[in-house]
Amino acid sequence: MCSTKDFGSTLEARMRIRGLSRKQFADLVGVTAAAVSSWTTGRVTPGTETMRRIEEVLGSSNESDGADGGTLTAGPGTLAWYHRPAHRDGGRELGNAAAFAFDTDLAVLAREATQNSLDERFDGSEPVRVRYALHEITDERLRSFLEALRWDEIEPHVEAAASPSNKVGRILERGLADLRENDRLVLLRIDDHNACGLTGPDYDDGRFSAVIRRQLDSRKESPNAGGSYGLGKAVLWATSKLGLVLVNSHLSEPHEGLRGNRMIGRLELPWRRAEGGEWAGPAWFGEPDPERGGATRSWWGDTATARRLHLERTDESPGTSFLIVGAHDPSGEADALEEMHDALVKALANNFWASMVARTSQAPMLEASVVAERDGEVVVPEQRVDPYLFEPTMTRALQAFLDGRTTSELTAKHDVARVDVPLAVPRRKDEDSGSAHSHAAVLLVALADVVGGTPNRLVGMRGNRMVVVEGKIPDMPLGAPPVQAVLLAGRAAGGEGADAAEGFLRAAEPPEHNDWKRTDDLTSTYARGAATRITEFRRAWKEAVHRLIRPTEEAKDDVPPALAGLLDLDAPPARRSPGYPTVNDIDGAVQRDGSWRIQVDVQLPVREDSWVLEPILRFATRSGPKPVVKWLLEPTLNCELAESGALVFSKGARHAGFVGTSDPSSHPVTADMAVVEVELRRTSEVSP
Repeated sequence: MCSTKDFGSTLEARMRIRGLSRKQFADLVGVTAAAVSSWTTGRVTPGTETMRRIEEVLGSSNESDGADGGTLTAGPGTLAWYHRPAHRDGGRELGNAAAFAFDTDLAVLAREATQNSLDERFDGSEPVRVRYALHEITDERLRSFLEALRWDEIEPHVEAAASPSNKVGRILERGLADLRENDRLVLLRIDDHNACGLTGPDYDDGRFSAVIRRQLDSRKESPNAGGSYGLGKAVLWATSKLGLVLVNSHLSEPHEGLRGNRMIGRLELPWRRAEGGEWAGPAWFGEPDPERGGATRSWWGDTATARRLHLERTDESPGTSFLIVGAHDPSGEADALEEMHDALVKALANNFWASMVARTSQAPMLEASVVAERDGEVVVPEQRVDPYLFEPTMTRALQAFLDGRTTSELTAKHDVARVDVPLAVPRRKDEDSGSAHSHAAVLLVALADVVGGTPNRLVGMRGNRMVVVEGKIPDMPLGAPPVQAVLLAGRAAGGEGADAAEGFLRAAEPPEHNDWKRTDDLTSTYARGAATRITEFRRAWKEAVHRLIRPTEEAKDDVPPALAGLLDLDAPPARRSPGYPTVNDIDGAVQRDGSWRIQVDVQLPVREDSWVLEPILRFATRSGPKPVVKWLLEPTLNCELAESGALVFSKGARHAGFVGTSDPSSHPVTADMAVVEVELRRTSEVSP
């Protein structure tokens, strides 16, 4: 049975759907407008006779009990598109800036969307179930969908925005051409179940407004949350060639007394002139709200409408379905349905394999699957992502940790060695009396299986176990067997200081959530030295890997003590370093823009004066000379950047570090065709 508050919310929603004001409804029921106001605000519940008259006016609805997850249906005549008017000051946005925060492809879409679903996990004892469904529609299915969508109302706007003069306009131009010339549309629906759903009001603070109305509003409530910038949702619209996403959400807590089939659409376009006016950008598909000047709000849809819009959900569990209309791979690498299917499966496995592993007899955090259809016929059967299939060695290592079966060293083929890695978390600036925290991250190392996985690779993760850090283990000792390593930090590792470490590492992640490094959020949130703690953490986990995999020396044959010294045939000690700074370690990878991003650790001989050096980046190509490449330097430990571009190292420091990003325009060959080398020169040795 509904509470008084739920009854008021439900009554107001039913009045709105039928286009009745409080005064009009009061006249039909035979009461005062003040009485209706007391019902809708939840102060009073009407009596039995009055309730009967209310049902006569509104029509009986046994679906309106919010506690049972019922729905209300907006009639066909009540739905409309609302386009945001252009700014009066003449300002124009030619695209959503959040969508350009990072390059978009199907792998990025899968990473961002699934991360958001994990962050909204509702029942912690059950997995979040994520399903990606590709569906190419043509002919009658296409016409029925466009009619339900009221495509004829927005097509002039899309056409007006499809200008070759800007990036978004060119994408829209291709999307329209594909629809018109090929008479087909690719839909990509992303369903999550056992998630919180888009709860909250239409306009004020809440999950719904954060996703549908706002930009850069993360609204993450879980301390394990992977996202923190509020950028990920923009990838949904960036993956549509028409800038269009439809939404259907089943709520974990009622809104207006209801839970099921909360629906809305959002169209993301640049500024345009269309239909006799100028429009700022976004448009929304929903129920007109007379109290907001005709702006549209979400509506409570019925099963038939959800089915026509390809938004019908399979059960009543809380969660959200996002339908990307005109879905494509922005990178251009996957075009056919089969290729898109495979790209999504691979991305889910690469980024979330660890989220799909759980302690024996317990449910994992995540289950994920992908299916592809064409006009209702299955093209690629639904494939559930199996972490043991894609990452056998790392999955085995994580399983051993969760089940308490790790060892202190690698002595047998299937051993999983564990070692703790210290992470010092500095004080937060907003804590006047706060103190630093110590946390022991967990490093797992296992011998690489014969099949599956890339050897000598390390991945790092925190709370929800999405892969954040990934790279090759540097400087493997000669003769060491191939291994794979998993680094668990924060809540993924647990233990003392886990919450503090979780927040610290979250602040150290860029918008892509693919590294732990110096960020504006890190330096503005934590006390001085925060970036140095990250650099020290990186060095500590690399040293820990080397300690575990260093080949053990064979014991010398037993000999009489008197002869032991005479039979010592060890090689003479190596000559001491000449006392010049050397590159101790290099770690890096090619970025999406074609640049090399390299982290360099420098070993410094002690001397009274500061070392002043210019790091030189060279491409060691497959043949010929090693040309110098331009790069941008960013000091991270015991050094600072001089105006000349050289690095000035702190007096007395034995170790220092910096990050360099190459300029792709200066590359003699593409980055993936070369190996990089770093040379340290004294500034006096550099030609003017």
